[in-house]
Amino acid sequence: MLCGIDEAGRGPIAGPLVVAGAILLEDIKGLNDSKVLSEKKREKLYEEIIEKSKYHIVFSNADLIDEKGISYCLKNSILEIMENLNEFCKEFLMDGNTSFGISTLQHKIKADATIKEVSAASILAKVSRDRFMNEISSKYPNYDFQKHKGYGTKAHIEAIKKFGRSDIHRVSFKLKALGEENIGVQKSLF
Repeated sequence: MLCGIDEAGRGPIAGPLVVAGAILLEDIKGLNDSKVLSEKKREKLYEEIIEKSKYHIVFSNADLIDEKGISYCLKNSILEIMENLNEFCKEFLMDGNTSFGISTLQHKIKADATIKEVSAASILAKVSRDRFMNEISSKYPNYDFQKHKGYGTKAHIEAIKKFGRSDIHRVSFKLKALGEENIGVQKSLF
């Protein structure tokens, strides 16, 4: 059996990185890269994936991303997934172009669109992260997280200019739009 692994939230300037692993126990129709599915379709598939798979989902918050870096968080999340799902599968496949130095991890570009287990992991990660951002949006009403999910939209950048960063913003992600230097863990994104 194969465990597919994918992430959501590598690039946003606020909120967590979410990495999910999924081993399908039954066939699920309609799986695809979460980014090409409607929110309604993702939500429906999420519930079916939860019912018909062994899975593990890992959240890394903004503080950990700032302290350790996004690559560290990705690698540690993958290792946690492998440790938790190892007894149920023989192979692990990550969407993307790197195995993060993990010898037992395979990787494939666009696996989230072509390998059903990775599609399932993509949906688990995206829906989990989106739900989290929706839940916390009322705690941070100035930022409209329910709309942009922490990505660097124009409206989000304007909110940061007006209100500063909240405690769930990634301070290591420097923003050109704010005149910040290209220093820290992450290079400038905008």
